[in-house]
Amino acid sequence: MKQIRVLIVDDSAFMRRILTDILEKDYRIQVVGTARNGKDCLDKLEILRPDVVTMDIEMPVMDGLEALKKIMENSPLPVVMVSSLTQEGAESTMKAMSLGAVDFIQKPSGSISLDMEKVDKDVVRKILIAGQARVNPPLKSSNEKVRFPDDRIEEGQLIAIGTSTGGPRALQEVLTSLPGSLPAPILVVQHMPKGFTKSLALRLDRLSDISVKEAEHMEEIHNGVAYIAPGGYHMEVVKHNERLVIHLNESSPLNGHRPSVNVMFYSIAKLPGISTTSVIMTGMGADGLEGILATKEQGRAVYTIAEDESTCIVYGMPKAIVKSGLADDVCKLNEISRSIIQSLQIQRR
Repeated sequence: MKQIRVLIVDDSAFMRRILTDILEKDYRIQVVGTARNGKDCLDKLEILRPDVVTMDIEMPVMDGLEALKKIMENSPLPVVMVSSLTQEGAESTMKAMSLGAVDFIQKPSGSISLDMEKVDKDVVRKILIAGQARVNPPLKSSNEKVRFPDDRIEEGQLIAIGTSTGGPRALQEVLTSLPGSLPAPILVVQHMPKGFTKSLALRLDRLSDISVKEAEHMEEIHNGVAYIAPGGYHMEVVKHNERLVIHLNESSPLNGHRPSVNVMFYSIAKLPGISTTSVIMTGMGADGLEGILATKEQGRAVYTIAEDESTCIVYGMPKAIVKSGLADDVCKLNEISRSIIQSLQIQRR
């Protein structure tokens, strides 16, 4: 197996050293160099030709966001951000995701984390996934919202979206293209740790005609609102007093995930009289497959949309849906919002 060549960019010599030590413990990874800031990174890219870059955000001379922009403009390759868990750090990380970063590594305790070993397995895993990622230039968007037909859609429909690596950017493309009059609630599971999903929701809410928020325990769901599962919590939808409400819990991760796309779909499978548009987008693994199968086995009406391989950062979760034969539609990222609208029309018949 060809080793993944990594360039580590951080203004802290300690962080450069500890990230190098963590990554080089895995025989599949080779650290080919380090850089002190974004400018140093850009100067070394042509010489070192890494497969993946880890990028700190706050650095002198040129910060990580500016360096990321230039990489994506001139020579796109997988970039994994290294972020501190602060409100400002979370907001910058979400901005980096929208600019094309494929993922991020969370520092456990501030900008210089002496305890990075706590997340060493996660660091290695994310670099290995990034090494397989496809970095695409942004798809050309018409900047037009998908129009919703005038005829009324019946109640009792849900839209449920599951995604992982590359998901924040994919969610931005889809949710910002939907009309504010959308006649169904949207449930979103994005694999993401605590502290970052609120910033993701706030950013998407600012950009979208629909409302986007981090889901809260026992809140009733409404049409035209997207509810993002908080990092670290499973999100289910249950019937309470004849209304659909969100139930959050911290039960054990399912196949390594909390939140889990499967857990969301398992809960939907228990709801009588609900038609679901399920959307599976970019991400490693097969989270969502078993949950969608469960809804089918319960006789629920499910229209399933899988993102096309050509626009996926990581073609794992959608691939599992396509290979299983569950996909009713396979489309590029910039076509998914239109497919969602069409599915609502199909399911009302």
